[in-house]
Amino acid sequence: MEAPQYGARMIVATERALVIVPTYNERANVAEMARRLFDAAGGRVSLLVVDDSSPDGTAEIVKQIAEGPNDVHLLQRPGKQGLGSAYRAGFEWALEHGYESVVEMDADLSHDPADVPRLLDALAGADLVIGSRYVAGGGTRNWSKLRMWLSRGANVYARAWLGFDVRDSTAGFRAYRTGWLQELDMSSVTSEGYAFQVEMTFRTYQAGKRIVEVPITFIERVEGRSKMSRRIVLEALLKIAGWGVRSRRGSA
Repeated sequence: MEAPQYGARMIVATERALVIVPTYNERANVAEMARRLFDAAGGRVSLLVVDDSSPDGTAEIVKQIAEGPNDVHLLQRPGKQGLGSAYRAGFEWALEHGYESVVEMDADLSHDPADVPRLLDALAGADLVIGSRYVAGGGTRNWSKLRMWLSRGANVYARAWLGFDVRDSTAGFRAYRTGWLQELDMSSVTSEGYAFQVEMTFRTYQAGKRIVEVPITFIERVEGRSKMSRRIVLEALLKIAGWGVRSRRGSA
């Protein structure tokens, strides 16, 4: 099945991107993630780690990496503030420093850094590129049946409420053109957790921007603990339903 695409505007691919990686207690993974990223993407990318004062010393590892030959930056924040606010801070940093595209990626190696060039290449014809587990060629590895059911169910739920045909709107491995982020009032995007990813997808869809999904394999983390919680799941369920209701009222 062909990946869903919205809009018709073709865009010239950008030369350089900022990869934004939020961290909280990722000392065991962050150096390997950075090594693989620069091995794969070389001079095409810079790396910004947004660390929420990890008590395990993640920031100190990032500072050591930044002393090396690659373009690595650290944005330290006071205390754990959430995924959505970390990405909003990263987007603001990218705009201030003149990047034309950004990539969202986890630090725990569940997202393969070798896939970053494919996401960036796909921005030649899109405003948002999603690394998708649920299009042809995509998948997951080392997940329990419960985790698979929750993830697939969340995406079916989002499609039903929000009216788009994006197969993996909860995905956290994605790339944006910053021109679209400049148009979007990021202060109005208030979600945290996985709801942030769905909200950004929905806002992109509502604006008539072009969304492309490219297949990736998500690999369950080996080191550290997942940040998934009941609160994050509940936030996503309630917010998605709310956006759907408001959208339908607005079109009535």
